Amino acid sequence: QVQLVESGGGLVQAGGSLRLDCAASGRTFNIYYMAWFRQAPGKEREFQAAITWNGGRSYYADSVKGRFTISRDNAKNTVYLQMNSLKPEDTAVYYCAASRYSDYVMMSDRYNYWGQGTQVTVSS
Repeated sequence: QVQLVESGGGLVQAGGSLRLDCAASGRTFNIYYMAWFRQAPGKEREFQAAITWNGGRSYYADSVKGRFTISRDNAKNTVYLQMNSLKPEDTAVYYCAASRYSDYVMMSDRYNYWGQGTQVTVSS
């Protein structure tokens, strides 16, 4: 099993920045991707960004390219999502996820482990 714990959500004004942290523990040796998804009220969970466990490759949803950056700290088993130029439409619960699979990085059903979620609210 892998345990994921997110932190760093909160309330920010439009144009501001937040950083989300996701600490992984347990059987992390079989993780291939770490990712961030978000879910707004009444909407489906949607992919935001992913990074390979070794940090070599990253992927982004078109809506966040140039604004969000995913990174990881190998020593701390922690993945980060730096969010800049935030917009009110970025308001959602953000989830960290881990996948043992090496394909379909943007599909939520390929992720085996999920954190509890952290609320991000962007005011206009």
